[in-house]
Amino acid sequence: MSKTILIYCESKEEAGLTALSRELLGCGCRLAKSLNLRVTAVVFGHQVRKCAREALACGADTAILADDELLSAWKPELQVSLLEEICGRADPAVILFGHSDRGRDLAPRLAFRRNTLACMDCVNIRVDEKNSCLEYTRPVYGGGIYAVYCLSTFPQVATLRKGAAEAAAAEITAPEEASIEEIAVTAGSEAPRTVHREREEETGVRLEDAAAVVCGGRGIGSTEDFQKLRDVAGLLKGAVGATRPPCDEGWVPDLLQIGLTGKIVSPNLYIAVALSGASQHITGCSKARTIVAINKDPDAYIFKIAHYGIVGDWRKIIPAFRQRVGELLGE
Repeated sequence: MSKTILIYCESKEEAGLTALSRELLGCGCRLAKSLNLRVTAVVFGHQVRKCAREALACGADTAILADDELLSAWKPELQVSLLEEICGRADPAVILFGHSDRGRDLAPRLAFRRNTLACMDCVNIRVDEKNSCLEYTRPVYGGGIYAVYCLSTFPQVATLRKGAAEAAAAEITAPEEASIEEIAVTAGSEAPRTVHREREEETGVRLEDAAAVVCGGRGIGSTEDFQKLRDVAGLLKGAVGATRPPCDEGWVPDLLQIGLTGKIVSPNLYIAVALSGASQHITGCSKARTIVAINKDPDAYIFKIAHYGIVGDWRKIIPAFRQRVGELLGE
């Protein structure tokens, strides 16, 4: 086994590495320093060489680049095969993915092929110096409690939740090209298992990257009423989210769902409007720095985890809140 931490980096086309990938690099570099390991970043895509250079600037010792038009569309079978090839050569001790749609897809597949375990949705990864191993902390029982795992199999595969680690700062302006290793991409013999893929376009601030999130629950009542939350989110330069019921009712797109079966967010400000606070939803927002709850039911569970609570009708509170914020911002 080599002394390497392998980090799968995702990119946002022209925008470079995702915020989650920079957090992964920050986490990996800190672990590598404690364990005297090297960090290798893996970058897949089309015309993403600058992302490989960015990974080096964020602290990776080397970057493995697969840059090909075949990777311009999401092909998990092809990417898993490339990762398996890389692992066969590098034999990494640890492989880290972001707990994103892609990470959730790739990590268990790769773990199965490498005959090892995958620890999913980690909120913390730390070095246990006493036992000379890594500890992986993740929520269990719908996010009600946290469990700590020490894996005995290698390589150790894990996905890290957005906001769980401090992002690496790019300190190097011009990384050496010699640190980038390119691998060839071939279509391979595996038949694609994706019958049809339809991409939903996101407008405005991405939910996962937003510093402020205004989330509505069943009590919002309609598509039209969700527009009032969008107005507030726009004023805060944030994004709108929803619990599962509004998505099931078709009031908002499914991609806005926050929770155990939706997206995980960790904004600075999370405004929970007319939602009860089911454990499945709390799993998706518990890492927010400040949670403000608005609900007419004083016994709603959301008040137990919120930092600030307002008991009352959101239809009266949200317009007053928007007006006051607008005054403070001079709008």
